[in-house]
This record gives sequence, structure tokens and C-alpha cells, in this order.
Amino acid sequence: MTVQVNITPNGRMSLPANIRKRLGLESGGAVLLEETDDGVVLRTVHQAVARAQAIAKKYAGHPDASVDAFLTKRRTDSGE
Repeated sequence: MTVQVNITPNGRMSLPANIRKRLGLESGGAVLLEETDDGVVLRTVHQAVARAQAIAKKYAGHPDASVDAFLTKRRTDSGE
């Protein structure tokens, strides 16, 4: 789906309400902007984390290559 979003003179833009609702974005919610060769990609924080986890699993070659497993190991290694 392609939607035109206008940018105000001070650089702000508004995501349409139906898109915010579908993505679970509430007032004050955050999105991540990624500049690519093809243009700009907006992702919710949840989408970005899921994407990062999928990439990490692909390269880690380990079935438990999740962010949670990584943080648990870091805490154990640091004695927390």
C-alpha cells in the first residue's frame, strides 16, 4: 500500500489514523526510519526488533539466537 503523507514546513509528518491503529502505534509511540538505496522505510520498534532477531538467527547458526538469550548470557558472564 502506498499513501501520500505531507511534510509540514517544520519537517513534521502525520501517519494516517488507520495505519497507526493497524500498527498499534499510540500517541507518542516511536517508529524507526531507515534510509535505503530505494528510499525510506518506516518500521515500528517491534518490527525492527523482530527483523534484527531474524537476521541474528540467520548468521548465528544457533537455534536459540534470540535477543533474550543473548542478554541472559551477557548477564551470566558479567556476574549480574
